Amino acid sequence: MAQQKPTSAEAALQNALHARKDSKYILRLYVAGVTPRSSYAIKNIKKICEEYLQGRYDLEVIDIYQHPTLAKGEQIVAAPTLIRKLPLPLRRFIGDLSNTDKVILGLDLRPVE
Repeated sequence: MAQQKPTSAEAALQNALHARKDSKYILRLYVAGVTPRSSYAIKNIKKICEEYLQGRYDLEVIDIYQHPTLAKGEQIVAAPTLIRKLPLPLRRFIGDLSNTDKVILGLDLRPVE
């Protein structure tokens, strides 16, 4: 039996998934001082990045007490807040990032089945 050629939509989806797999992630984590919750969020996102994005991410940690204008510009209303700047679309996660499955899913890091 002959194999069917993928449709243009299927081919575009496969190309997009492949591009996502190789794309660089730009992440910003906004924290409120040196608190246990902030430290936990930093530890959690670093662990996720090293496990799933090794060599493909830039993580910037910003203390909203030291840089309030950056927090205001990003409309940060709670800390810790993680923002995925790239790849688009922009995504936000609020909390200590302890729910690893939720963060991985939100960052689109689940392996393609």
